[in-house]
Amino acid sequence: MPLVAAAVCPHPPLLVPEIAGAAASELDDLRAACDTAVAGLLDSGARSVLVIGAGDRRADLDYPFRGSFAPWGVPLEVRLGNHPDGSVGTDHLPLSLLVGAWLLGRRPAAGTGGIGWRMKTVGADESVKTCADLGARLGSNQPWALLVMGDGSACRGEKAPGYADSRAEAYDETVARALADADADALLGLDPDLSAQLRVAGRAPWQVLAGAARAAGGHWRGELRYHAAPYGVGYLVASWERQ
Repeated sequence: MPLVAAAVCPHPPLLVPEIAGAAASELDDLRAACDTAVAGLLDSGARSVLVIGAGDRRADLDYPFRGSFAPWGVPLEVRLGNHPDGSVGTDHLPLSLLVGAWLLGRRPAAGTGGIGWRMKTVGADESVKTCADLGARLGSNQPWALLVMGDGSACRGEKAPGYADSRAEAYDETVARALADADADALLGLDPDLSAQLRVAGRAPWQVLAGAARAAGGHWRGELRYHAAPYGVGYLVASWERQ
């Protein structure tokens, strides 16, 4: 069965209010945009949701999933899915998937009845072809949706993690247009070398999305819900729906 919907969200730890503390309100708009995108994903009619983000390597994670924000200073545990005996399939989720699980957990359980969960990582340095091919192979035997986790450039100013790079804003604008237009070809046109230089965490996951959307076929409608760089990092939130 085809992919029916996708949501794109960033994964800064400060998205979690318990981590942001007194500064939590600074990302209220971003948090709300993510919540809206995730709600649309879960209301799309999909019977399963696959969460994908960048990691050290490509991997299929074992269900159910658990992770903690303890490395970021708050012992907040996140779980996605449960076995009756309480066993855990995957512990120590990478940040991208940890924030993805946290976002999904903010949705009331009653609104996600019967939805199955999957999680995968894609190597941050994978080639464009590898990412697109991976996306094309992510099918399911029932309608499914994709939650794509990834930040934009981290070089948007002198206080940014990667300092200032004059190419960063244009890069993020390109991604924003591609997400708004559900333009898979534009996402596949992102250069891995430039993305690495700009410390972009979302390039590989976005290109997995592009491969999955192309494989699903049909017409896609995109909506850009957020695009800003509050801490010198490009954060983008978008929803894609198959028409």
